[in-house]
Amino acid sequence: MNSSGNEPVPETEAGATSPTVSVTNSETIEKNKKFTVYKVVVEAAGHKWFVFRRYNEFSKLLDILKRQYPNIPLKLPGKKLFGNNFSSDFIKNRRQGLNEFVQKLVSEPCLLQSAEVREFLNVDKNLVPLSSDEGPLEKVQDLAEALYSEEKGSDADKEEKPVDLGPKEKKNVKPSDFEFLKVIGKGSFGRVLLAKHKTEGNVYAVKVLQKKMILKRNEKNHVMSERNVLLKNLHHPFLVGLHYAFQTPDKLYFVLDYVNGGEGHVVLTDFGLSKEGLAEKDTTTTFCGTPEYLAPEVLRKQAYDKAVDWWCLGAVLYEMLYGLPPFYSKDTLEMYQNILNKPLRLRTNISIPARNLLEGLLQKDKSKRLGAANDVEDIKKHDFFKAINWADLEAKVIPPPYNPNVRGQMDLKNIDPEFIREPVPASLSRSQSLSASVQDADVSFVGFSYAPPTEL
Repeated sequence: MNSSGNEPVPETEAGATSPTVSVTNSETIEKNKKFTVYKVVVEAAGHKWFVFRRYNEFSKLLDILKRQYPNIPLKLPGKKLFGNNFSSDFIKNRRQGLNEFVQKLVSEPCLLQSAEVREFLNVDKNLVPLSSDEGPLEKVQDLAEALYSEEKGSDADKEEKPVDLGPKEKKNVKPSDFEFLKVIGKGSFGRVLLAKHKTEGNVYAVKVLQKKMILKRNEKNHVMSERNVLLKNLHHPFLVGLHYAFQTPDKLYFVLDYVNGGEGHVVLTDFGLSKEGLAEKDTTTTFCGTPEYLAPEVLRKQAYDKAVDWWCLGAVLYEMLYGLPPFYSKDTLEMYQNILNKPLRLRTNISIPARNLLEGLLQKDKSKRLGAANDVEDIKKHDFFKAINWADLEAKVIPPPYNPNVRGQMDLKNIDPEFIREPVPASLSRSQSLSASVQDADVSFVGFSYAPPTEL
């Protein structure tokens, strides 16, 4: 789950917020020779991207940094001279060692400012789109300002419509009602924590966002949008449920379902970039998303509609089938050029229905894309899904192909150990004001707080 927290994010000497970096996954690839690539996920200034690096790239960077900064202790996990370098245990241990290495890179301001580290993490090239033949290349700073910024034109003029919670909502939810047990997630604005309600005894995932960081990065509307999406889908089987939303003078709190496994059904948990209120033919122009999954029309900064979601579905399905996103390149600029202009190439090791589905979803012309005509109905009728009974799927009666079994609510085995090891900040359950609760007023976040209506 993506989240945020309460403690200040460290800053570099230049004053810019330091990125958070982690090595989260790995893929073993066979081309002319077998090798393993490691997925390095980077979050900075509200942007998130990832790069794939081989071990020898980490090693080359280490050699350079040791010469430049001999007094900073840096190390990589060692090489295995004998035995299987592709065993799951070896790769897991190496991935953990590489994760410790990248954590060190961003914890030392002088390392983070070095050109070699910034290039290794794609910090400066991140989210720089290439144009196709239709226009000139956008400037880096222009795009950076556009990304995650407030929409221009008619979209910006639409009045925000807060959700009417009715007259029976509770008015007394506050941080001290919860016992915060473990950190289970971390993001640009704070943390997600496993928490237990002291009187109810229920266990929740509590997403804690730092107001100062949200306002600094101009993300208030995205936070309010996420809250509204959660409220409008309180009982959807595949969306996380919102129980409370409240604020203190310095923090925002989402009290959500804690989903730790045991069912095998996917649940969406983060809606920070959701777009509210789009009618069937409406368009928007916000430039946002993960670089690997951006549709061509988004890169061209054209007005786009719901067809971008079907491109994203195609990109995710492609990655599930092949191991990497379509058009992927370690060089973000090259990847954007590929998305805009390179033909889709599919290997023959997938079924014909799967091939046809990817070709339909990853159609560069949005008017010809699968789903452009009849939205989700086009996807549901595709041959790839012909064995699916959609009513049974929604009712969760279809046995899932994989079930991440757990021993109970407190089983954290499916949570990244990197998060669990973090100490829980004591300030989470404290407030700068004794009255801080659902009743708190804040001109920047009017309408954020929510508690379910009191039963008669």
